[in-house]
Amino acid sequence: MVDAPGTTPRARPSVVTLSSWLLILVAVIQVLNLIVTLSVIGTIRDVLKDAYAGTSAESAGDIAYAFTIGSSILTLLLAAGLVVLALLNNRGKNASRITTWVLGGILLCCTGGGLLNGVSGGTMGGGGNANGDLPSGQEIQRRLEDALPSWYGPVSLLLGIVALLALLAALILLALPKANEFFRKPKAAWEPPVPGGAYPAYPSTPGQSTDPAYPSTPGQQPTGGTPPTAPGGQPPAGPTGQPGERRDPEPPPGS
Repeated sequence: MVDAPGTTPRARPSVVTLSSWLLILVAVIQVLNLIVTLSVIGTIRDVLKDAYAGTSAESAGDIAYAFTIGSSILTLLLAAGLVVLALLNNRGKNASRITTWVLGGILLCCTGGGLLNGVSGGTMGGGGNANGDLPSGQEIQRRLEDALPSWYGPVSLLLGIVALLALLAALILLALPKANEFFRKPKAAWEPPVPGGAYPAYPSTPGQSTDPAYPSTPGQQPTGGTPPTAPGGQPPAGPTGQPGERRDPEPPPGS
């Protein structure tokens, strides 16, 4: 990880690295579960169309098929989002950690609810209508179990449990004290001046000369350098008006 110039370099703690790997694992499990679901989606649609044939919910098979396709697209987006959040967490982005908690909490509720529904036999929302023309949830579940491969149920359940535990562990690791120190905004470090570096120039006041030999302060004499010349490049005139003539000091009065 590269910090901004002037800040103290931060070492990424192992809890953050492990959390990121767990998020990537959850993303991979989501993709695997999607592949498993798509492999039997045709069978599920046929079973539902046959079970609801001649009822008021005859199009239940097609609705379930469209819902599964939409859920598959959402699953891919969530998996990609988890990978991106894992990479940003490794770089110490606190905003990505907060987003991970929010998205992870939603996924925990969805995954946990799906597992409970699967363990209970898929009858949490089952039942017929008031007229009794719809098959019961137990009947639908029995037909699905007979039509689906024997490995589908155990594999789906195993993937869901592993994803739930991995996601829960990743969220907990991001809340540990070591992770809090890593995601805290770094303080700017003091940097000594570079030997031989140029120092900033002192600002000059308006009307002051920048040449140290000829200051512009009234009454101050030059400290050195070539005396000023008259217009045309000639030295200043003496008391008689001749260029370059030496001017002797006047004698004191009374001498």
